[in-house]
Amino acid sequence: MFLASWIWGTAVILCCVSWFFLGRRRRRQGEPPLENGFLPYLGCALKFGANPLEFLKEKQKKHGHTFTCHVAGKYIHFLTDPFSYHALMRQGKHLDWKKFHFATSAKAFGHGSIDPAEGNTTENFHQTFIRTLQGNALDALIEAMMENLQYVMLQSRVPKLQSNTWVTEGLYTFCCQVMFESGFLTLFGKEFNSNNDKNLSSKQETERAHILNALENFKEFDKIFPALVAGLPIHLFKSAHSAREKLGEALLHKNLLKRDNLSELVTLRMFLNDTLSTFDDMEKAKTHVAVLWASQANTIPATFWTLFHLLKSPEAMRAATKEVQSVLESAEESVSLDGKHISLNRKQLDNMPILDSIIKEAMRLSSASMTFRVAKEDFTLHLENDSYNIRKDDVVALYPQLLHFDPEIYADPLTFKYDRFLNEKGEEKTDFYRNGRKLKHYYMPFGTGIAKCPGRLFAVHEIKQFLALILSYFEIELVDSNVKCPALDQSRAGLGILQPSNDVDFRYRLKCL
Repeated sequence: MFLASWIWGTAVILCCVSWFFLGRRRRRQGEPPLENGFLPYLGCALKFGANPLEFLKEKQKKHGHTFTCHVAGKYIHFLTDPFSYHALMRQGKHLDWKKFHFATSAKAFGHGSIDPAEGNTTENFHQTFIRTLQGNALDALIEAMMENLQYVMLQSRVPKLQSNTWVTEGLYTFCCQVMFESGFLTLFGKEFNSNNDKNLSSKQETERAHILNALENFKEFDKIFPALVAGLPIHLFKSAHSAREKLGEALLHKNLLKRDNLSELVTLRMFLNDTLSTFDDMEKAKTHVAVLWASQANTIPATFWTLFHLLKSPEAMRAATKEVQSVLESAEESVSLDGKHISLNRKQLDNMPILDSIIKEAMRLSSASMTFRVAKEDFTLHLENDSYNIRKDDVVALYPQLLHFDPEIYADPLTFKYDRFLNEKGEEKTDFYRNGRKLKHYYMPFGTGIAKCPGRLFAVHEIKQFLALILSYFEIELVDSNVKCPALDQSRAGLGILQPSNDVDFRYRLKCL
């Protein structure tokens, strides 16, 4: 027994030593400085995953603005100089933005490859999202979301609001339930016809139970999403795998066809799935699970952070409330509890620069997205002051949190300042500088270039709608006004808006209108 253990231990040590001397990448002439890390395959993954921002700051200080890190089998070239970001956008000939995203989607959601080159579908997903989430299509989404938010806030949650007493709840829990239920109804419609149904109340309760069940499955699946992106198979996570399958079953085409008021996005995706793909029924459903995840995973924490910072800043709260009241008055919209809902269109919502600034500042403080491009071939990447040789299949990446927390760009960067994105005239501020030079890229929670999130406009509008309605209908306050700002959950770094490490209690009640 001892001899067998000794032999196996020696073999493992020899393998590690062999990898260290023979398997590690060697930096070639003209390539960026290289950090291999000491662990086979993982490389720098553990240190990077523990705190990406601090890790990259340390390497930036050591190597300068451009360097390479071996992370979980991939060699990632980080560009940390914001004046070099545009170089990434200009390299469409040599860099592929789709490969990483397509592979990640198939791996995480369990559908076949959505890369047209693979032969499963000829749909251009990016164009589908642009067509159905921007332009005229956005107006219809905004209208539906406005109606659904008020239904969820004022009718769906009625048992909690029957009296004028305070309701205490976790702020993240509240944002999660309201935004998920409202967003689900907006994209995937309703199970009932609200015009003339004698059993409407009962059907609404059943519908809400189904959506809240979907929310629990969503949260169970979302918990392990970072592990799926890292390459771990979902079968290692039994409950999350089950949750994903249940979401898929709920979004099968045969079930979606029973729903009223499907969004243009879902209707078009169903048609294209049926006409342009070879996916089976469950694979089609799982492409809708991907849409559901994309619509909620970042919007929910962004809503939480925005409302949390509002509650912590009386000055911001006063400014936001005044702006909402002003816009409602200009639109001749009155706030009441007699069943008549507020209606604000896209143009009116766009005329809220203070809310815009508050949302941007909250997202600046909580965003940890990454922009990826995969090298199609060996090539030379030309930056502003340097050039580097990049190997085929290597990844070139931006980590905008470095930009968002740069004190040369944002004074006192860890402090929430509600008017940081307003100029002296109270309008949107777009002039930000580093080393005396104006920046083109200074705010990047949604990525940049051709791969910029196509749903970003809808996301900002729905958060703005949420805030406008909360400030109009409710009195809200933190249970503990001195509560500390929750830490950011670093496990989701690279995926977008980070969740809070813990929830915060707040209380609310309907205003006496």
